[in-house]
Amino acid sequence: MRLYLIRHPRPLVGAGICYGSTDLAVDGHEVERVSGALRQTLPANAALYSSPLQRCATLARRLGYQDCQLDPRLQEIDFGAWEMRAWDDIPRAEIDAWAADPVHYHPGGGDSVLHMTARVAHFLTDLVERGSANAVVVCHAGTIRLLTALQGGAAVAQAAHQAATTPHNIGYGATITLEF
Repeated sequence: MRLYLIRHPRPLVGAGICYGSTDLAVDGHEVERVSGALRQTLPANAALYSSPLQRCATLARRLGYQDCQLDPRLQEIDFGAWEMRAWDDIPRAEIDAWAADPVHYHPGGGDSVLHMTARVAHFLTDLVERGSANAVVVCHAGTIRLLTALQGGAAVAQAAHQAATTPHNIGYGATITLEF
């Protein structure tokens, strides 16, 4: 199976704000620009899945596929009480606690990376069992990092650690293709 992972366009939020599971909108012009470019490169015969958060679902619906399955397992990590706070306003001790245990810590009382990895792995298992030749997934950088870590068959805890400790440079609207 070939999996096309697409990161959503830049959401309408100020720089330096922590947003994971917050349902943020994206600029309509940016959605049109990104979807227009993607329609030229994505396979027509693919199943389409998306995080239900509007920054992903809006783009997914503009890709021209007949059906889009919204799946909450694709959502970004929930930062709990950190959501929509400036990163600079989050107490340094809390950031340090997360850095000391990036897999198990629950930032802001929200999800741990391990919890998020388990739900993303469940989505991936279901997807592989469907046996589609191609699938397009519109999601978040965290979700893409986890799917990439799970590609080689890593255990959930190992994939969580890899994703949490490896820097990323996944741009808004970027596509990453994986083979399973």
